[in-house]
This record gives sequence, structure tokens and C-alpha cells, in this order.
Amino acid sequence: MSAVTDRLPTFPWDKLEPYKATAAAHPDGIVDLSVGTPVDPVPELVQRALVEAADSPGYPTVWGTVALRDALTGWVERRLGARGVAHTNVLPVVGSKELVAWLPTQLGLGPGDQVAYPRLAYPTYEVGARLARAEPVVYDDPVADLDPARVKLLWLNSPSNPTGRVLAKDELIRIVAWAREHGVLVFSDECYLELGWEAEPVSVLHPDVCGGTYEGLVAVHSLSKRSNLAGYRAAFLAGDAGVLGDLLQIRKHGGMMTPAPVQAATVAALGDDAHVAEQRERYAARRAALRGALEAHGFRIEHSEASLYLWATRDEPCWQTVAHLAELGILAAPGDFYGPAGDRFVRVAFTATDERVAAAVKRLGG
Repeated sequence: MSAVTDRLPTFPWDKLEPYKATAAAHPDGIVDLSVGTPVDPVPELVQRALVEAADSPGYPTVWGTVALRDALTGWVERRLGARGVAHTNVLPVVGSKELVAWLPTQLGLGPGDQVAYPRLAYPTYEVGARLARAEPVVYDDPVADLDPARVKLLWLNSPSNPTGRVLAKDELIRIVAWAREHGVLVFSDECYLELGWEAEPVSVLHPDVCGGTYEGLVAVHSLSKRSNLAGYRAAFLAGDAGVLGDLLQIRKHGGMMTPAPVQAATVAALGDDAHVAEQRERYAARRAALRGALEAHGFRIEHSEASLYLWATRDEPCWQTVAHLAELGILAAPGDFYGPAGDRFVRVAFTATDERVAAAVKRLGG
């Protein structure tokens, strides 16, 4: 056990506890804008589907029901613009974090192999590399910065967590062409794709990007944010049938099964766009309120054209900013959680309730 834990960084959120205690001591209570966990209700039709499937005494399958695979392929074609998506091109997973953390191991990567991800990124990309004893490497531009002879897995993340940056279609086309030329497997984390504000995110599976073939490409999607289903652990992969077929066999052996009621709930969620539009409206209003208040308070917002976060700076060390906000009863995530390049930024989530967002705006002087 110690040999494994010694390879891993300190769990970042533990470092935030003292600041959380400070914020919680505010007379009007804490406004937690750090983790970005959904707080709004699970859509009624999703809850209903879960309850109706509650009598599921048998084991579910790793590949999911036919109804689930139909829902996944239909959504990928309808929402991402992909074409000719078959059941072999989709695979449900037990939440996207599990997938990110264990993917390098399931791909058979190890010492001597590199796993590449953006310089500012979700920490679990690095964790996945370290669990497999592969080498984690960061990039600003994968084409210019990486050695394709060593990189076995390239993570893209658009829209980005934490910055909200969106990769333009031309940029995706260039990166995909380079990766294919050199035989580099691309996994594109697109979990915030439906939350574009000032840009329209594009999937690597869009025909303009992939050229009509999914060879060497897999997209990662989650229902946690778009449908408030973080508690359900519902996510899926779409793309290269060969890669997904191998992962399916490995995950069968590992028993990595999405619970049957969650599979049914996923079918309901992917079949309904109305609740997604409703949730977007909630987030848009909270985003606008927080952005205005932060800017009036002296913050500068960079990128943030998509996702559920504002990437904000006062041009000072991030922990100094975290401490300042904590004194106001507001908890934000320090930018260095996402890499040293974020050490003068904080990530501010707009996933709190309307009442808590209003409280933060008031405290910021808005």
C-alpha cells in the first residue's frame, strides 16, 4: 500500500480545510465555490427512471443494456454531430474520474511511457499516470512540446477545467492529424461541452475534426454537470471501437459495472434536452452575477468562455487570494491545485444555490 501511495501527490482538497473553517465562521455562513459540485435538484424524469428500475436484483453488464447503448449512440450523433456511431463505439463508465485515474493502467502503460495533459489541468490526469508508473508530462501545445515517440496517451480537455478555455476546431484538427501521424492515442475530456458561454465547444468526434473515422480518438462525457447527476456516477466513452473493445474486456474482468438503476436514469437523462436548457439558464445567471462582482472587487477574469468556473486573479499568490476570500466567508479553489502555472489564480465555481451566490455577490461589494 505505501509503495502506491508514495507515488501519489497529497490529495489537494485536504490543504483547503483551514480556509474552509475560516469561511464557515462567517456570521452568514460559508459560500462554497471551491469543488464545483451540483446543488440543484436531479431532474424529476431522471429520478422517476431510477426509482422504476430500483427492483434490479441481478448483476448489470459492463457494456450496459441495449437501451443504454441506443441512448449513448443517439446522443453522440445528435449532440456531437458524429456520424455512423455503432454500439461498438460507446462504453459506459462509473463516473469519469474513475476512468481518468485508471485508464493508463487499463491501457497497459507503465515505466518508459508518457501520459501528456495540459499544463493547467484536472489533477487526476497526473494521478492516473502515476498509478500506472508512467511518466506524467505537461504541454502548452502538444504538437510543439511533446516527443511523439514516447507519448502513449494524450489528454485533451476542452472546455478546460480549470480555465474554461475552449480549443478551436482548427486547433483540434491540427492536433488530431499530428497524433494520428505518430500513432498517439487521444482521449478528449469533453465533460463540459454543453456549457459553452462565449464559445461553442466542438468534439473530436465531429466529422470536421475526425474526418469521418474515429481511429485513435475517444471522447469522455459525463452527466454529472449537465444533468446534476454527480451522485449517480454516470459517464461514458465514445470513439475508436478497437480501443473501447479492449477496455470493455478489461473492465469486465474488473467488474466495473454501472448500476442498473443508474443505467436506466442515464437513458432518461440523455433523451431529454429540456432539463439541460433549464440548468444552463441557472448557471448563466449565477455566472453573470459572480463575474460582475469579482471584477468590481478587483479581479481579472481570464478565459472562462465555457465550463462551470471563473478563472480569476488579483495578480497575487493564489493562497493569499484564497485567504482573502475566506475572510469574506467565500471558499475558492487555489489555482496551483491545477499545476504551478496557476499559482496566481483561483478557480471560482458557480454551482452554489441562487441564495448563496447572492450572498457572495453582497460580500464582494456587489
